Amino acid sequence: MHTELLAPAALGLLPVIVFLLMLLALDSYKLVRLRLVVAVLAAGAATAFIGMLLNGLVADLLDLSFSQLTRYVAPVVEESLKAAVIVVLLRTNRVGFLIDAAICGFAVGTGFAAVENLWYLQLLPAANAGVWLLRGFGTAIMHGGASALFAIVTLALLERHGRMRAPTVLPGLLSAIALHSVYNHFFLSPFLSTVGILLVLPPLLYYAFQRSERAVGDWVGRGFDSDTDMLELIDSDRFDDSPVGRYLGSLKGKLDGPVVADVFCYLRLHTELALRAKGQLMLRESGFVAPPDPDTRAKLDELGYLRKSIGRTMLLAVHQHLRMSHKELWQITMAR
Repeated sequence: MHTELLAPAALGLLPVIVFLLMLLALDSYKLVRLRLVVAVLAAGAATAFIGMLLNGLVADLLDLSFSQLTRYVAPVVEESLKAAVIVVLLRTNRVGFLIDAAICGFAVGTGFAAVENLWYLQLLPAANAGVWLLRGFGTAIMHGGASALFAIVTLALLERHGRMRAPTVLPGLLSAIALHSVYNHFFLSPFLSTVGILLVLPPLLYYAFQRSERAVGDWVGRGFDSDTDMLELIDSDRFDDSPVGRYLGSLKGKLDGPVVADVFCYLRLHTELALRAKGQLMLRESGFVAPPDPDTRAKLDELGYLRKSIGRTMLLAVHQHLRMSHKELWQITMAR
């Protein structure tokens, strides 16, 4: 990159990167690890390349003007691509609370905005500083905020519905598309649109953080006690008479003995790892990071084996009966 392009590049990239770093700093529980942030940034950058290709194909196919493309097509294409990254994270239980949903969503948008702004920098090398200020504080923040909005809304609906379905995804996606499209219309002016983004999105994300911080604390406290009670119950003579014990007993007439044994082992391992995950969160909230535990790695490998042995259908039934929500499944990734 030529030295004369460094200043425009900084104006176009630094605001959204600094905002992402601020979100990471606000996360007192350190729910999102750096390697995941880097992976999500890369995924967001990849969606930008795919989005530019698809936008170009649609514009040529439908003979659209630049304004038609940016107002009505690009928001749908680009937000759908960014949303796909978030859906993968949710389905693989990489996101558990609004905090990490906001961070991962904003990271997707940051990766997208970085590629898009660098592309525009090559197209418009002579653009003045005002253009890059608007792209850095407006367009880039909009991309990050729209993806964060999708992630927050979708996670909230996933916790309510319990499964990733169309009604879980569509409200957040439509909200992100609407935000993107309204911004690109510049109903008042590019400057006022940028000011609007800065007035709306940071307070929204801050509210999500504040609410999620309280939720994490409450969940860790209650969950630690319930997991401890569950382990004690498993090791006691009262287990067979408990609701969980009766449920496992009911499986003996329907499944082979080894599968029932695997379900019991899965329950115990899951509870042990859940306790470790909550203990890690407590340490992180106090400013400490637990060192890697080789024994935990072995337990995670065993848990993966048990999942395959039990089978997807039976595993879903176990999760539903034992009321293992998205958070209960997400926490296992914290033990890694």
